[in-house]
Amino acid sequence: MTTIENAKQMAKRLRTSLAERNHELSDSAALEMVAHQLGYKDWNTASAMLPHEPASPAIKLEKAIPILRSFDEAKAREFYLDFLGFSVEFEHRFEADLPLYLGLVRDGLQIHLSEHHGDASPGTTIFVPMQGIEGFRDELIAKRYGFGRPDIVEQDWGKLLEVYDPFGNRIRFCES
Repeated sequence: MTTIENAKQMAKRLRTSLAERNHELSDSAALEMVAHQLGYKDWNTASAMLPHEPASPAIKLEKAIPILRSFDEAKAREFYLDFLGFSVEFEHRFEADLPLYLGLVRDGLQIHLSEHHGDASPGTTIFVPMQGIEGFRDELIAKRYGFGRPDIVEQDWGKLLEVYDPFGNRIRFCES
């Protein structure tokens, strides 16, 4: 389908081609000729009827979803679901005996866990801005998780609560 931008390009090419043959043609005359070629009465009608090309979509980056390496499904579920309070968003395995790829979510925070070699490196740190860090700490302490009782550390810029998963990954929950 011809757009108004295509029609303008056609008029420009027509003027250039005729100029190379020593035939001068004004912009408006070239636009009128193209309008007639496209079946319109005149350029005003063509420009009113022809669609405009959609503007190039603006670049828009979405939030990142960290992928953390895991090695043991039971330990991952105990830590992320039971202790941190995440919910399973999805689970994927190519076959029953192949590695698990697990999507987790809590209050809009998405984390993916992968048992696939090469998806992520153990020992990754993710930084999670949040609100209500003291209530979150109290929630975690009340669960009496056997492998960690995190506490808040006051920094110049805010409060920090770090947890370490069973696979060496660290999550820094921060409130400024």
